[in-house]
Amino acid sequence: MNDVTMRAATVADHAAVWDILRPVFRAGETYAIDPAISEADALAYWFGPGREVRVAEADGQVLGSYYIRPNAEGGGAHVCNCGFVTSQAAQGRGVARAMLADALDRAAQSGYRAMQFNFVIGTNTRAVAMWQAAGFKIVGRLPGAYLHPVEGYVDALVMYRSLLPEGAAGAT
Repeated sequence: MNDVTMRAATVADHAAVWDILRPVFRAGETYAIDPAISEADALAYWFGPGREVRVAEADGQVLGSYYIRPNAEGGGAHVCNCGFVTSQAAQGRGVARAMLADALDRAAQSGYRAMQFNFVIGTNTRAVAMWQAAGFKIVGRLPGAYLHPVEGYVDALVMYRSLLPEGAAGAT
């Protein structure tokens, strides 16, 4: 989607981000978040400490959001973690791919050496396919780790991608 731009999220974006988060969190199919989470708690989670939050927009409308943060502290802070959410109206339009490309660039520019997704719901096949197409590998499978509201107990995946140039020490 060529008309999508990325920018830092502001407090003025909270209502638009909540409008995107609410149906995703309520469905309980892709995030390990209490489906009954309040607006205040959802926004506190998404905009939590240490998170850089960005929005994807086109024609002044917020179509998605992502955050980037260190995956761990101390000796693990060189690996980042992200969360992505796209509005239902914008799904299938390349918004998630645009956010991922932006996140990968920002992470590398910020000095992160890798990006890791800790708990990708295995039934979220669109996301898994997109992450794999972007070079992420499934490095772990947590059998039955997520109670999906429709599918029952399903696997959660740990996915990882190096951000180092090919051949650099530590690149995989």
